Amino acid sequence: MDTAALLANLREWAAAAGFSQIGVADVDLSHAEAGLMEWLDNGFHGSMAYMAAHGLKRARPAELVPGTVRVITARMDYLPRDTPPDWQAIEWCRLEDPAQATLSMYARGRDYHKVLRARLQTLAERLAASVGPFGHRVFTDSAPVLEVELASKSGIGWRGKHTLALSRDAGSMFFLGEIYIDLALPLTESSEAHCGSCSACIDVCPTQAIVAPYRLDARRCISYLTIEHAGPIPVELRPLMGNRIYGCDDCQLVCPWNKYAKASRLPDFDVRASVGNATLLNLWSWNEADFLRFTEGSPIRRIGFERWQRNIAVALGNALHAETDPAALEVVVSVLALRRAASSELVREHVEWALAQAGARVATANPPAPPATAAR
Repeated sequence: MDTAALLANLREWAAAAGFSQIGVADVDLSHAEAGLMEWLDNGFHGSMAYMAAHGLKRARPAELVPGTVRVITARMDYLPRDTPPDWQAIEWCRLEDPAQATLSMYARGRDYHKVLRARLQTLAERLAASVGPFGHRVFTDSAPVLEVELASKSGIGWRGKHTLALSRDAGSMFFLGEIYIDLALPLTESSEAHCGSCSACIDVCPTQAIVAPYRLDARRCISYLTIEHAGPIPVELRPLMGNRIYGCDDCQLVCPWNKYAKASRLPDFDVRASVGNATLLNLWSWNEADFLRFTEGSPIRRIGFERWQRNIAVALGNALHAETDPAALEVVVSVLALRRAASSELVREHVEWALAQAGARVATANPPAPPATAAR
């Protein structure tokens, strides 16, 4: 088998399937084991018990899929096709408008799990048609896989200080997928880190979840709190969430390398009208049937209607705290109060917190008059 020619063919097939780049890594991730265990021992994974359940299998591909000798890594850019050049500035403006709803950019289109998994499988089948049957498994953020480490080893990108994969050619606005294979394909050159002394992502994090370079405490991360975390959002972190209701892109928006981020060539990641420029009040008005209809095929559906309402209630509370128009304040208070009684215990607690922010806002705007000084 001419493996070099096969790798060249694989790149062509990957491009035809919508991938922007592929690489090939070996299965030795022993360098990452100590850091993984320290992260778990510190409890930085929060309530994501599955992270601890798989332990070091995450760093040992041949244990996860016996017979694996190589991992094909794939990058798929996800910015919408019509993304304007000043997209970062637009996103910062959205975050500054308390009435707007902000969702991570990756979540505004189709569920990436569905898109990548199907296309990775197509790529594996194309490879099998060329070389004959071979052992493989396809993964897209769906198994104990150290995706960023594999991406770094294979040349897709290095681990940034925010812990995401970074590329000199594409920033960080991309998904990763893997195919574990039992074919000894040629390895591609690994990536070197190019963060230098920059600490922009650490400094900008609203909740200071990046506790050190390359070290994230998920328990403080807004993406974790709004997506992975099922219970009440810690009270002290709620004001820091602003209008972010599904994920958080701040560390990516501020990253200088994202001036090179690429728009996707696929329509799958085009922004859905239902969430593209939605206000918090628009989304709060959804009932569960609306939620299921508007999020069909979207990654948003995975959190369910209850967490969706919980997240929006927090954002509405933050909007109330920032609101200066009495009429607008009254509208938000009324729609929150209207749904309070019918909400689940989890949502009701966040609604009551949100309503309390209106009281705090009014108290701040109308402080009590000082006591009169007695006449002498």
